[in-house]
Amino acid sequence: QVQLAESGGRLVQAGGSLRLSCAASGRIDTIQRVGWFRQVPGKDREFVVSISWAVSRESYEDSVIGRLTISRDNATVYLQMSSLKPEHAAVYYCAARSRPTMGSFVYRSPHDYDFWGQGTQVTVSS
Repeated sequence: QVQLAESGGRLVQAGGSLRLSCAASGRIDTIQRVGWFRQVPGKDREFVVSISWAVSRESYEDSVIGRLTISRDNATVYLQMSSLKPEHAAVYYCAARSRPTMGSFVYRSPHDYDFWGQGTQVTVSS
């Protein structure tokens, strides 16, 4: 089992920056990839970005390129966000995949991931 704990979500002004953290524990040796998703009320959880655990290869949703950066330091994965707008407000979740991965395939579906954190709320004021 892998446990994930997000932190860093808070209220931020439009145009501001924020760094979210996802601390992994438990069987981190089984992690293949970690992804960040976002969810707003009434909508499905959507993929934002992911990183491969072994070689830290990053994969971004097109709409966030240049604004978000994912990184990993030991067992913590970070999501650096900048130029935030009110429409970026959501609950941000990190997720870990322990099932085998295939090369450079980008796992974008929530169903591709095996473990989830509890989420952290990001609110952006205009």
